[in-house]
Amino acid sequence: MNKDPGIDLGSPRWDQATLGGRLRHFFAITDTRLLFKSEEELNKAVEVVSSYRCGKAIEGYTEEQLWAAKHLVDSAIHPDTGEKMFWLGRMSCQVPGGMLITGAMLAWYRTFAAVFFWQWVNQSFNATVNYTNRNAKSTVTDTQVAVAYTSATASATAAALSFRRLTKRMPPLFQRYAPFAAVATANCINIPLMRQREVIDGILVTNEKGEELGHSKRAAKKAVAQVTFSRITMAAPAMLMLPLFMEVLEKKSWYQRARYLNAPIQTALVGVSLMFMVPFGCALFPQKSSMTVKKLEPDLQKSIAARPDGASISKVFFNKGL
Repeated sequence: MNKDPGIDLGSPRWDQATLGGRLRHFFAITDTRLLFKSEEELNKAVEVVSSYRCGKAIEGYTEEQLWAAKHLVDSAIHPDTGEKMFWLGRMSCQVPGGMLITGAMLAWYRTFAAVFFWQWVNQSFNATVNYTNRNAKSTVTDTQVAVAYTSATASATAAALSFRRLTKRMPPLFQRYAPFAAVATANCINIPLMRQREVIDGILVTNEKGEELGHSKRAAKKAVAQVTFSRITMAAPAMLMLPLFMEVLEKKSWYQRARYLNAPIQTALVGVSLMFMVPFGCALFPQKSSMTVKKLEPDLQKSIAARPDGASISKVFFNKGL
C-alpha cells in the first residue's frame, strides 16, 4: 500500500473552492518551464501519478516530487480524454506565446499589413488554445474544426481591422488602444466559434460523484462565457497600461535615439504581466464549474428528477475548459 495515503493525486493540491487555492494551482500548471519537459519526463510523470492513484508504492519520491509529477500531468494531459495536449495549446505556453504576439501587436499597429498579419497570428494561436482546452466530451469532426478555425480567425481579424479603421483619425493614444479593443472583440468571436459544437449539442454534466446525467446547452453557454471573460482579463492589464507607459516613454530623448528597443521593451513588459495574469485569469472561475438543476433545460431537469437519487441532486458539474 501507499506510504502517503494523505496525498490525493486525483485532485488539485489546493482547495479549488477558493480563489487563493485556484491561483496556487494555476501558478503551478501554467509554469512555462513545464513546456520544456521531455517526452520521457512526461511519460514518467503520467506513470507515477497513475500508479500512485492505484495505491502502488512509489519508491524514491518525496511528497514534493509527487506533486511536481501531478502538476506536469495536469499541464499537458487533457482532463477529459487523458490524451497529451498539443504543446502550443497548453496553458504553460500561454505566457511565452502571448508575450511574443501581444508585444508584436502593440509595437506594430500602424500599418494595415502589420495589423492583419499579427491579428491573424494571434487568432490562430487563440484558436489552437481554445480547441486544445475545450470540453473534449463534446464530439467534433475534423471538418467542423476546420470550418470553426476559418470562421473564427477570419471574423476576429476582420473585427481587428475594423477597429484600426475607426481609430485611424483619432489621437495616437487612442490608436494604441485599438489592439486591445480588437483582442477583446475577437475573443468574443473566436472562443464561441471554436467551441460551437458544445453550444449546439450541449456539454456533459455530472453529479458530484462524476456520474453522467446528460448534456446541457445552458451549461455550455456558461462555460464559454466564463472562458471568454477570463481570456480578456488575462490581456487587459498589459494592453491597457502599456499604451500609457509607451506614450510617456517615447517622448524621452534617449528612447528616440534607441527606437530599436520598442518591440523588446513592450514584449518584456507584456511577459511580466502575463506571468501573473494567466494564472489569475484561469483562476477566476473553478475549472470544474457548476450550475443548479433549476437552471438546466426542462427536459434535462425531468431526466434528473426521474433518477432514483434525483431528489438529492441540486447541482450539476462540468468541465468549463480554460
